[in-house]
Amino acid sequence: MIRVLLCTLGCSLLTGCAAIAPLSSIITTPSGGTPPLQVHEQTSVKLAADNFILIRTNVVGRSRGFSLLGIITIVPATLNKAMDRLYNNAQMHENQPQTIAHLVIEQTSSYWILFGIPEMDARADVVEFKPEVRGPPPGGPPPFEAPPPRPPDASR
Repeated sequence: MIRVLLCTLGCSLLTGCAAIAPLSSIITTPSGGTPPLQVHEQTSVKLAADNFILIRTNVVGRSRGFSLLGIITIVPATLNKAMDRLYNNAQMHENQPQTIAHLVIEQTSSYWILFGIPEMDARADVVEFKPEVRGPPPGGPPPFEAPPPRPPDASR
């Protein structure tokens, strides 16, 4: 019996903490549950033609939070705040054909002894579309020409 206890104690000391699940994963996620809902909407921007001008590159919007002991979130880092700051830093104007392209969203966290700092970064490029120059449609009416001026009336 003593031999079994010594073997169990020796194995637990040799395996370390790596075999134990982190406390935050035990508290925050239910076992066998589904992950939180993630909605992805995608708008496609075709940048293959020469119909745009690159206004700004690598515009960043960042949201930082704070968590106590790495598990108790006091101030969350949100994507809404990061995207709002991205649009503010991009200095986009209303009624302009501008959009963001190459959007990258990064989620990182720094853990210290008593606290953690989660970060949410949104990076993108700002492009402005040029208006298309179109000629007259094929087979359409010719461009408007003014009639020639009349000669002065000699009967007066």
